[in-house]
Amino acid sequence: MSTTSQASQRINALLDENSFVEIGGLVTARATDFNLKQTETPSDGVITGYGVIDGNLVYVYSQDASVLNGTVGEMHAKKIANLYDLAMKTGAPVIGLIESAGLRLQEATDALNAFGEIYMKQALASGVIPQITAVFGNCGGGLALIPGMTDFTFMEEKSAKLFVNSPNALEGNEISKCDTSAAAFQSEETGIVDMVADEASILAQIRQLVAVLPANNAEIALDDCTDDLNRACTDIANCVGDTSVALSRIADDGVFVEVKQNYAKSMVVGFMKLNGATVGAVANRTEVYNAEGEVTDKFDAALTARGAEKAAEFINFCDAFDIPVLSLTNVTGFAATKCSEKRMAKAASKLTYAFANATVPKVNVIIGKAYGSAYVAMNSKAIGADITIAWPDAEIGMMDAKLAAKIICDGQGADAIDACAKDYAALQNHVTSAARRGYVDQIVEPVDTRKYVIGAFEMLATKSEGRPEKKHGTV
Repeated sequence: MSTTSQASQRINALLDENSFVEIGGLVTARATDFNLKQTETPSDGVITGYGVIDGNLVYVYSQDASVLNGTVGEMHAKKIANLYDLAMKTGAPVIGLIESAGLRLQEATDALNAFGEIYMKQALASGVIPQITAVFGNCGGGLALIPGMTDFTFMEEKSAKLFVNSPNALEGNEISKCDTSAAAFQSEETGIVDMVADEASILAQIRQLVAVLPANNAEIALDDCTDDLNRACTDIANCVGDTSVALSRIADDGVFVEVKQNYAKSMVVGFMKLNGATVGAVANRTEVYNAEGEVTDKFDAALTARGAEKAAEFINFCDAFDIPVLSLTNVTGFAATKCSEKRMAKAASKLTYAFANATVPKVNVIIGKAYGSAYVAMNSKAIGADITIAWPDAEIGMMDAKLAAKIICDGQGADAIDACAKDYAALQNHVTSAARRGYVDQIVEPVDTRKYVIGAFEMLATKSEGRPEKKHGTV
């Protein structure tokens, strides 16, 4: 492997020191049209091989932009496809480091066919081994489908470009008006990109992600836990707004790895360790705090179409890899805007289906309000939550008591409405009422959340749940 190319430097920075072993280092292009025979194509523009991250086997390919701009030719694509074959045989993740001008025009249909073979390998590997992509330069046209088909995508904040059609090719748009290929657009608007950062940070974040993921769908991600299993979550009650912070309070050693950070911020998804075991977390969010503790964003406690789709996709990943799911629920209804309404019913259906369809252990903690069908969709007991925990001040019911009273006492005076609202809150929305009906299993103080959640997942460790025999669902 070349020790000077940026492609090889990225591999060395990603993997444990001196652990990379190159495969297919002598492969070059076979095509000879358009003077390719006279052109040097070392490794055919992509370095492939294997190594370890914290001792865990991974397969890596890194495109070399110094060789024909990193374009994907026949042999380039076959090297990546071969890497997938090895990863599937051995049950280890594939990490792709992308910087390419796209398909190699000189190789035409040979390149196109081989490129399609990568898609096929990705499709077969989906749900079997984790697939991670990091975009450092251009990733355009058909190449953009590769990160679209992977489980997690990282993007360099300044130089990376991810697009199917270039910004200037979009009618009514040009790049200075809206750079649809930029990391900001792809992470905030499309939801393809999980994390945006500088190159060094991206490689470090990939290492962190690999550390919490299982190597394949038959392995359980489990480490030794040095954190106190009964540790009190002393300030978690103050974190109801920003549940990414609340999840870090519950997690072993305070580490919560959030994914899709910039997309649909009113929904939090990510990974944590609980007693050393990896757990996926899904949580409603109404506030975002920065490192200085300042509120940078505020949202209604409403389920949005984007948030529902984001959570559904994450739950499907967790279920495929046998990762238990923890949810923190604080939702009062569905987002009510014309834009949201275009997708709301379908998106909420996808979220409901994802929770209901998942057979992994599922624990729901109701930390605030849980109203109406939005609450039902957020991992309620009705759609399959194994254990439902609620904080003492949680509210569970059809709707806000004041609004319900206005409907029930329509045409009556303000005093009658106030009295009705008080009764409705006590009889219908109080957490104790839900517990008496069996919709809540445990009412626990916020400070004790960690130990009760860990206890629930330990009890559910041997869970086995069947589903009707079918090829797959269609929601």
